[in-house]
Amino acid sequence: MQEFVEQPETIYRNSFRIGGVSVQLTGSRYDDVAFASPLDRFQIDAGAPDIAIQVEWLQDLPMHPARQLFDSGYSWRLHEAGSAGFRFDFFVPLFGILPFKRLLIDTDFSSARLQMNESCFAGVTRVPCPLEYPLDELLIMHRLTQEDAIELHGCGIVAEGAGNLFVGYSGAGKSTTTRLWNSRQDAEVLSDDRIIVREHSGQMFMYGTPWHGEAHFALAQRAPLKRIFVLEHGRGNVLTRLNCSQMVAELFARSFVPFYRHQYLDHALNFLERVADSVPCYRYSFEPDERAVERILNLRD
Repeated sequence: MQEFVEQPETIYRNSFRIGGVSVQLTGSRYDDVAFASPLDRFQIDAGAPDIAIQVEWLQDLPMHPARQLFDSGYSWRLHEAGSAGFRFDFFVPLFGILPFKRLLIDTDFSSARLQMNESCFAGVTRVPCPLEYPLDELLIMHRLTQEDAIELHGCGIVAEGAGNLFVGYSGAGKSTTTRLWNSRQDAEVLSDDRIIVREHSGQMFMYGTPWHGEAHFALAQRAPLKRIFVLEHGRGNVLTRLNCSQMVAELFARSFVPFYRHQYLDHALNFLERVADSVPCYRYSFEPDERAVERILNLRD
């Protein structure tokens, strides 16, 4: 009589890297580890990840009492998960008051379970990518609190071997700056809205991210960071050198840092001080034409 041998469950894996942080998804379904565009541009070969995530499907995701740390006001909430770590719950009005997915992750943001609510997707033809925005950015942003790196609101331009980071609030001119530089054949845009700055072997680098702005630039590349510019609309393309304390204040105001824990804020400020010590920073009051680009290309620190 032939012996029955249970076949092992198929395991799917997929990995990506953003800003020097590698993430690996593991799941029992192919769609569990699929990446939506433009995250798919950051896909890498499997290896030992900085963050390992196991995707699992549960019949329901009940709301357990826990101390709330943050409420985004719309799509996600953060709770403590005892001494083990944190709980991110994600919501959309279509699925009612219960979360459609939940991330349980340890305190150093290295190991996690991503739980999907089976009941929410009954009869749904398209199941979203489990790591769909904003979860992908939340993962990286929180992991950066453990490393010598930070995410900034800015566009990254590489031209003539120099990495220029233009930071600014919405409406400050990042998209305009991106379009001006993109018209040049010798320039490359890493991102038009989110850049990660990271220290590696004593040097600062800027990294492209998948979280683009209206110009839709998102490259999985890095470049040595030579200068930083704080954008504002003005006349005459005027550059004003900022001292270290001014620079830290300007960059911190345009950074993405979880502010619910003081140690995350302290880490960000300490890292930005190192950035200020190694990279010159200017306030740039610019006019939206080609002269704004030439002013930077002719700059001598």
